[in-house]
Amino acid sequence: MMGLDAIYILTGLMFGAFALSHACDQSNPRRWRSTLFWGTFALLLIAGSWLPDFLSGVLVLVMVGVATIGLAPGKDTTSDDATRIASADRLGNKLFGAALTIPIVTVAGTLLLPHLLVHGAPLFAAKHVTLVSLALGAVAGLVLALRVTAAPTPIAAAEGRRLVDAIGWATVLPQMLAALGGIFAAAGVGTAVATLASNSIPMTQPFEAVIVYTIGMALFTIIMGNAFAAFPVMTAGIGLPLIVGKFGGDPVVMSALGMLSGFCGTLLTPMAANFNIVPAAVLELTDRNAVIKVQIPTALMLLGVNTLIMIFFVYR
Repeated sequence: MMGLDAIYILTGLMFGAFALSHACDQSNPRRWRSTLFWGTFALLLIAGSWLPDFLSGVLVLVMVGVATIGLAPGKDTTSDDATRIASADRLGNKLFGAALTIPIVTVAGTLLLPHLLVHGAPLFAAKHVTLVSLALGAVAGLVLALRVTAAPTPIAAAEGRRLVDAIGWATVLPQMLAALGGIFAAAGVGTAVATLASNSIPMTQPFEAVIVYTIGMALFTIIMGNAFAAFPVMTAGIGLPLIVGKFGGDPVVMSALGMLSGFCGTLLTPMAANFNIVPAAVLELTDRNAVIKVQIPTALMLLGVNTLIMIFFVYR
């Protein structure tokens, strides 16, 4: 049975190419910063499964140190606006083919790969098929994009470097924050949150526990950048002991609406880089927080609606 190591290695090779590109950029006297940052990240992706835990931790601290100093990327080589407009006019809707290939292959792979057997055993674990399918979709989309645009293969690496340079160190935030959520859960932060909340807020009524839980999910998501990281903390601290244990709420309703409340926090934080910083970089917006500013009213309204729905239905 194949795991995810091949995907990690493939991704690591991509970031390794970015690091090599920075290392060869003689016009940038501070190129070592980006080279070290992306090279270290590439090493963790490629060899992380085999590196000692202590060494992996040291490498993460190296990345944090370099990001604190600043990556200082050089000038990326890309086409000018006139060339892009001419290419868009020439290719038209064909440009959407590569983008649509990714979800199509992902869905198809998710449905079909579980039935791919080798000597009677599944080739991929059921919990990995979606990620494997997404990786296959990305590769297929890249191949199709190069074919449609008739661009040389090195262009893909150059444009990929341009994108990660625009996003910066926030590119690795999802991985960092997911690990942080696991650390918080293992360290008993949920218990500490429950104690602090109980001592600070009376929560003598069922609806009070719901309000604290939904707002807490949004706030922890804003801090951690990931509702999945906030969920175990708030659910262990407020959801299970109070909403379910003390007031007899439905854990299914609580969990579903709790995650939706956390997603409201996702709309409000730059820590959720893949949702809020990446789009700003892709669209080349001058304000990195422009996406967040537009989403604030929607996030607050949805948080209020989720809270009301939970109050009315979690105790039925």
